[in-house]
Amino acid sequence: MTNTLAPSCDSNNLGAFLKDRRQRLDALALGFGGHLAFGVKKSLSEPISAQHGIRGLEQGRGGAPSVRVLESLAKALMLTEAEREHLFLVGIGHPPKAHSSVQEGISERLQRFLDAMPMIPATVATSTWDIVGWNRAAQLALTDYPALPPDQRNILRLMFLDPATRAAQNDWETVARFLVATFRAETARMGENPRSAGLVAEISSKSTDFKRMWRANDVHTAGEGSKTIFHAVVGEITFEFSSFAIDGRPDLKLMTYNPAERSDLEKMDRLSHSG
Repeated sequence: MTNTLAPSCDSNNLGAFLKDRRQRLDALALGFGGHLAFGVKKSLSEPISAQHGIRGLEQGRGGAPSVRVLESLAKALMLTEAEREHLFLVGIGHPPKAHSSVQEGISERLQRFLDAMPMIPATVATSTWDIVGWNRAAQLALTDYPALPPDQRNILRLMFLDPATRAAQNDWETVARFLVATFRAETARMGENPRSAGLVAEISSKSTDFKRMWRANDVHTAGEGSKTIFHAVVGEITFEFSSFAIDGRPDLKLMTYNPAERSDLEKMDRLSHSG
């Protein structure tokens, strides 16, 4: 049986990636593939190699690098967000900790994509489940996000601390348990940060239900499924939800809520023409 090796131990994908990016940096200095200011050193990578020990990693020596070393390399080699994520994956086998902020928002292109789905509620959330993007359908059917302060637009916070959100759930206990288990799994995968730890502490202090569910230590993956909500204007609506990764932004995910039946689509149509 073949043993599974760490990403940086078998074919040294980490070394190959670092060598390629180091050579590209030198190409930039020489004027190939980009432009740098006049008088720049012909080899930008030499001081980086000396400071961060790239040569040893390129040759597969020294074992797996630390997170601090990878972060330093990503900055020194001027890696893009996608390249930074790849560096972590081939270096230590998991993506870097998310560093998104509730204040960041989303790109105009992604917002146009959301707006192109007038009948399908869609949201974009950070790894700590702060909603940073939504379309009008989501605002009408799920939550009036613009009416909330940015730090209040959090899925867990709304589910446990907002009476209106709780009342809208067809089976609140099941939905809440699912959310807590999924949040725990995603926090472990992306790495705990001050925002996620703060949320757990705050909601635990204000909701005995959350505290009970969090202590259960259940884990779940979001993926896809269905949920039914009660809307004050059109009554019950059932959605089929799906979760999608956003390429180049490992800290964000897209959630879409597709009306399950024709009757649900008709209710969304009524909502879209209201107000």
